[in-house]
Amino acid sequence: MKHRKEFITYLLSGSLTTAVNYTLYLLLLVFTPAYLIANSLSWIGAVLTAYLLNRKWVFHSRNNPRRQFLSFVALRFLTLLVENALLWFSVQHIFLPPLPAKICVSVITVLANYFLCKYGIFKKEEICHG
Repeated sequence: MKHRKEFITYLLSGSLTTAVNYTLYLLLLVFTPAYLIANSLSWIGAVLTAYLLNRKWVFHSRNNPRRQFLSFVALRFLTLLVENALLWFSVQHIFLPPLPAKICVSVITVLANYFLCKYGIFKKEEICHG
């Protein structure tokens, strides 16, 4: 039951994070046709939103917030690199428009981010009894 609640809150927080990400992405595409720049800038807003929601609401973490934030940003930066590479490939070689390409690529990055957060950044610290 606990894992189910955690997954549901992750989906809800992920929906809000995705809304922030796509809203910024679409706004930035209005001002620049450089979809990779728009994606990278929208990533900043999404990462800040995701960190706050994941830490407080999804995983209820009490670990060191500074260290956790740095780890969170570092791992999310790796997924940004993967996302930008897949986005570039989708637009340049599969000839998808930037928005549908981002939607397709997001499926991969959302799943990767969940597992990186759950088993990496926000994992419960082991309590030593002994």
